[in-house]
Amino acid sequence: MFESFTNLPLMMGVPAGDPAAGSASILPTLVTFGAVFLIFYFLIIRPQNKRQKETKKMIEAVKKGDRVVTIGGIHGTVQSVKDGTVVVKVDTNTKVTMSKSAISSVTEQSRPSKKEEPVKAEVEADDDEEDDETDEE
Repeated sequence: MFESFTNLPLMMGVPAGDPAAGSASILPTLVTFGAVFLIFYFLIIRPQNKRQKETKKMIEAVKKGDRVVTIGGIHGTVQSVKDGTVVVKVDTNTKVTMSKSAISSVTEQSRPSKKEEPVKAEVEADDDEEDDETDEE
């Protein structure tokens, strides 16, 4: 049984023949490496970059009143937001100051204030007027 393994290094040698044939066999190897790189890019690198951008956008959009979950699993409500930190209210009298990067997800976003609602209503009214104009044509 072990006799077949003793000749293994000899079987892996350069094939006998034309010396120019050895340099021509590098093309399939390069194509294979290129295909492997493309597979890694589309299955691993690209989705990971996309997730990082979404996470960064979510963390930048955190505002007062949002319900968040931290990386450690702490659930709480954002009380204030500063440059790189947030104050999260965990319980009635418990507030925790932590880095923004410690936020894992935003479970519920705060509702917009009453000052912002009329602006949205005006935008919707403008959209309705445009729809009426297209219906008349």
